[in-house]
Amino acid sequence: MSAQPDHIHALDIPIPETGELDEDLQKYFAICQEKLGMVPNVLRSYAVVPERLRAFIAMYNDLMLSETGLSKLEREMIATVVSSENKCFYCVVAHGAGVRELSGDPALGELMAINYRAADLSARQRAMLDFAVKMTQAPDTVEEADRQALRDAGFEERDIMDIASVSAFFNMTNRVSTALDRMPNPEYHAKAR
Repeated sequence: MSAQPDHIHALDIPIPETGELDEDLQKYFAICQEKLGMVPNVLRSYAVVPERLRAFIAMYNDLMLSETGLSKLEREMIATVVSSENKCFYCVVAHGAGVRELSGDPALGELMAINYRAADLSARQRAMLDFAVKMTQAPDTVEEADRQALRDAGFEERDIMDIASVSAFFNMTNRVSTALDRMPNPEYHAKAR
């Protein structure tokens, strides 16, 4: 028996089976299954509204998988730290697993989930995460000095835009996931440990 509730989300809305989805979404789910060994529950939850699922996929893939000045690990670190600040169980578990997998360091995933300030991070990473946390806790207080701190840590202007965009995206998804009581796939708990 697991302590985690056995549902994808707590709404009484049927989640479509993969075979019931449009062909493009069936193909995307098949790619997820092949690459990840599962279809993330967040995607299955969004499948209730296919247009929203497509928008989520497009934004996620652009922010998290495209080539930018931020490494994939740095983006997963942002996702985990923002999710930790928001106490979003789904995203802390899923993206903490991403940090563990990409870094090869299980302790780093746990530190991002609990207290990134205790981790042995580069000045660049610390500045990036400090900015993401400020955006999460008090976005109205972000000012030029905060952007300058990122420049001083070696980030380009486009990198700053990407840090802000990844942080904002996870603030949004954290709130939706928490409101719907989304549960992470059980496979995430043991990944890269």
